Amino acid sequence: MDGQRRAPAATLLAALYVVSGVLCFAGAARPLDPDTPVGLLWALGTVGLVVGAGIAALGRDLRPWVIHCALALLSVLIGVLAWRSATPVGVVGLGPAMIAVALCAAHVLALPAVRVHAGLLVVAASAGAAAAEPSGFLQPWLALVVTVLALAEAQGRLARRLRNAADTDPLTGVANRRAWEAETSRHLAGALRSGEPLSVAILDLDDFKTVNDRDGHGAGDALLRELAAGWTSRLRRADLLGRYGGDEFVLCLPATDERGARELLARLEETHDFRWSVGLATLEPGDTLAGVLQRADADLYTRKRAGRRAG
Repeated sequence: MDGQRRAPAATLLAALYVVSGVLCFAGAARPLDPDTPVGLLWALGTVGLVVGAGIAALGRDLRPWVIHCALALLSVLIGVLAWRSATPVGVVGLGPAMIAVALCAAHVLALPAVRVHAGLLVVAASAGAAAAEPSGFLQPWLALVVTVLALAEAQGRLARRLRNAADTDPLTGVANRRAWEAETSRHLAGALRSGEPLSVAILDLDDFKTVNDRDGHGAGDALLRELAAGWTSRLRRADLLGRYGGDEFVLCLPATDERGARELLARLEETHDFRWSVGLATLEPGDTLAGVLQRADADLYTRKRAGRRAG
């Protein structure tokens, strides 16, 4: 999960904790039943505000493991509230909180993780409900459990489609500019820490405008798809191809020095007869993504003026 996704996740989780804390305070201040666990509600309200404030302070620095722990803690706390509920209505009344946690998980996590958290939520809450003193709520509880699981699955699938749409170039199926820059920045930061090599290439199609003018934009689109598919078939799992705009593509090659990058680019040339030019730059100490791209761009135009590719 990149920083751009962690910031909204932090906001959503923090809001969930703070709202839950406020509701616990409200329940403690005006209990609906003499047996309401007032002390527990005050304690949970405090936990909600403190944890919510901590998550909000982390913002885009929020780590994935913190998100998992925060969601798991919410599930456990809901189970505790179910266990200490004084009435059947109080147990089933935890339904909105369970739904909120499930939808939050579905919004910020990948679908497999969503299913795990939804299962943990249901198990923790059901265990608390089974241990609670009140009884006679089995039927509505089962309906609640089914609702929580169904909503988590539906929202998780929808969020996955939306994320894919936001990160993918719709024409070629490779990463779009925003997604490529975010992922490449992550690779670059890791390479700078570890000292591993990293190369970035800019691939620019030669005379692409001629194809559009002569054969139409449909032919141009088909060519872009063919080239992207051919290049992708020759790339390694860690390599990242992106469309930077128009007829220009970018390629991130982690753990690859200049020699290795040129060997890989030579293999890409074999995938299609259409000519393209490439500019290549390798990571240097203290580099930024903008700096690497600038050097690759300069190399590209040097080679285009010379009328040849990298090799």
